[in-house]
Amino acid sequence: MDQTLPQRLQRSVQGSFHKTALLQKRVRELIRGAAPLVETREENPIKIAFLEMERGLIELAPDEDAGSPPSL
Repeated sequence: MDQTLPQRLQRSVQGSFHKTALLQKRVRELIRGAAPLVETREENPIKIAFLEMERGLIELAPDEDAGSPPSL
């Protein structure tokens, strides 16, 4: 039996902030008109972003300021 999208997302992400942030950012890009990185007839940006993540086509870029303390 196929799992629903929420079940697949929960199994894959499992509370990972990194993966959640990655999906959120990519969904926003798709909504704003970015081209999908996978060939699909799917129109749901959440499903498209999840397919891209599953296939290793997207990753979250590290923050440039990650090593420096916050400026006041």
